[in-house]
Amino acid sequence: MTDSFSFHVPDAELVPEPLDPGQIVSGSPEVTGKVVHESADGRQVRGVWQITPGVVTDTEADEVFVVVSGSATIEVEGGPTLRVGPGDMAVLREGDRTTWTVHETLRKVYAISL
Repeated sequence: MTDSFSFHVPDAELVPEPLDPGQIVSGSPEVTGKVVHESADGRQVRGVWQITPGVVTDTEADEVFVVVSGSATIEVEGGPTLRVGPGDMAVLREGDRTTWTVHETLRKVYAISL
């Protein structure tokens, strides 16, 4: 079991997480992140993720996240269009096919269940 902890998200140092070039629709978005907790079985992952402006596609995991800074529009194929910014919480379902239009560098904290 991991000890309880706190983590200052706004200025956390993140590491590059290169996108698959096939995910990039337009622009030159760059992704960075940091996993801050992972369960012993690897099925629960918590962390910080950031993406610079551009348009990318993704297939989602079961995720809840809260935006710390920046903004984006997330189009869920066959579903809603989500507009998110600082303080917004969003839930994505496993298998959702999404298109992210990042308007200003977006930083979020997330919890993923695999």
